[in-house]
Amino acid sequence: MASAVPATRSPYSRAAIVLHWAMAVMILGNLAGGFLMERLFEAEDPATRDLGFRVVQLHKSMGLTVLLLAFARLALRLREGFPPLPDHMTATERRLARFTHWGFYALMIGLPLSGWAMVSMSPLGFPTLWFGLFEWPHLPLGTSRQGSEAAGGVHEALAFGAIALLALHVAGALKHHFLDRDDVLARMIPALRPRQP
Repeated sequence: MASAVPATRSPYSRAAIVLHWAMAVMILGNLAGGFLMERLFEAEDPATRDLGFRVVQLHKSMGLTVLLLAFARLALRLREGFPPLPDHMTATERRLARFTHWGFYALMIGLPLSGWAMVSMSPLGFPTLWFGLFEWPHLPLGTSRQGSEAAGGVHEALAFGAIALLALHVAGALKHHFLDRDDVLARMIPALRPRQP
């Protein structure tokens, strides 16, 4: 069994690490909530449908928070740059890593924006109550059932894209730690020591 090597200083700042994990929790929660909402609304029990409404409000609140944090994280990334990738990675692996990183930024912005547009154009006119504290304004897009449905289709497609990208991201992180035995996963989990080759 390979022994652990001493931990090294992460090239990511503490702010980048905190943003990464906070957003990961919110995104995973929202993906789960998105699939749960439909079942709750289809229930015959009024109390269950009421729970569905509360889940929707939480879903929208976390989605909009992800949108704001995505811009903060993008600004941080542009300021700090990307840490260098391990030398052993092939050109294809490097391209895949960059695609995954930028794909996440596109999804972290596109998913909440499409959801916001869907809600804003919906003829139902339901308000968005940000964590119950205040009403979040709708985008000035006007009311359109077709537009709302189109935005909803984009939102759903991006959600499935996020699931695929998350699976790829997790698989890559585990490959780095258990097969390549480098420090890529340990960079985002400072307490984790890279495995010795």
